Amino acid sequence: MTSDDTPRDGWLGPWLKGFPALESPLPLADVARRGWRLGELPTPLAVVRQAALAHNIAWMQDFAAQRGVQLAPHGKTTMSPQLFRRQLDAGAWGLTFANVHQLRLGLAAGARRALIANQLVGAADLAELLDLRRRHPGLELAFFVDSPAQLDLIASHWAALGAGEARLDVLIELGTTRCGLREHGPALALARALKRHPALRLRGVGFYEGLQVRGETAPDTALMQQWQARVEALLAAIETEDLLDDDARPLWLSGGGSALFDLVAPVLAGPPGPASRLGLLRSGCYVCHDHAHYGRYLRAMDERLGTPLGAPSLRPALEVWTQVLSCPEPGLALLNAGRRDVSFDQTMPVPVWHLRGGARVAAPAGWQVTGLNDQHAYLRWDPAAGGGPAVGERVALGPSHPCTTFDKWAWLAVADEDDRVVDALTTHFG
Repeated sequence: MTSDDTPRDGWLGPWLKGFPALESPLPLADVARRGWRLGELPTPLAVVRQAALAHNIAWMQDFAAQRGVQLAPHGKTTMSPQLFRRQLDAGAWGLTFANVHQLRLGLAAGARRALIANQLVGAADLAELLDLRRRHPGLELAFFVDSPAQLDLIASHWAALGAGEARLDVLIELGTTRCGLREHGPALALARALKRHPALRLRGVGFYEGLQVRGETAPDTALMQQWQARVEALLAAIETEDLLDDDARPLWLSGGGSALFDLVAPVLAGPPGPASRLGLLRSGCYVCHDHAHYGRYLRAMDERLGTPLGAPSLRPALEVWTQVLSCPEPGLALLNAGRRDVSFDQTMPVPVWHLRGGARVAAPAGWQVTGLNDQHAYLRWDPAAGGGPAVGERVALGPSHPCTTFDKWAWLAVADEDDRVVDALTTHFG
């Protein structure tokens, strides 16, 4: 016998924060029929805006197609099977993941092409990859390598696993601040070693530029010119020495792209000519965008893209709804959401909406979240200007950096512009 408070796979229920505790559990497909409105549900509550979500998925897919690259969105952003399915249905080439656990969820959601944009070194991961490949015939998959030590470990594990002549595809990762080879010589030496490796086959090259981005056109353009020079030098050497197997073509070239996709895409597409490469853009945060961190980068990108003012290419879709618990002094309100509910690793969340008299209106420009505790947000304003929220009033916060908000929620309500809940998403961060 299952009680209403017992978690069930594929269902929403009172065991989840933000779910109305006196409602009966229900499958995801039945959410819209409940007729919920955001102003009626308990807080804190994670919300995804339906229209912005649909716009972002379609816009980014069109952007990639126009620039001759494929979209391989990074699944770690949301870890949501429903969003994976929407991205694939919209035309994404495949999905990107950080580890084998994430890959398994993506394959269950229907992906048949994938990147693991990270190094794998453990025997358990390799055994799981072999198992997944057996259970998903036709799976196209590659992961990152960046050292002879990694290649030696994998060869040792391969022999112990008794994998025989089976081989896994890999991309050589070039890097500057995180993983990845720093210099051309060692990268080319690794490509030569892969040509004779018993377990691995060279499929291409990957890089990640995100930690170097400044959000300013001149330095960011120079940054991508440097990346392009490094990439093209290695690709030319690989071709000259014939280090790529004939059945490993076209060569895969993959870059990050969440903060700089307009400048990354030309590097991935390469020079005009015969299609000798497959450019894979790994941007993940575009799906819900954000209200501050990536918003700053997007403003610079929109200027370069010539996007009309007032019509940003991507739209913030993610919100966390809260309520005012206390106004203990002039100019301060304590909200019932904190570090357990909304991201804070880049900047504080941004007040976006508040409900006053049942109507949703834009939060005043002077409102600012200045700090978070585990379960509280400090909303401040100039008391001399007046206009603070009242105890019990609802305030919607816009996260800065969607990745670290998604991982705080097992489900998110999908709402239309009239604040009606029309769908729901689940996440699986483990």
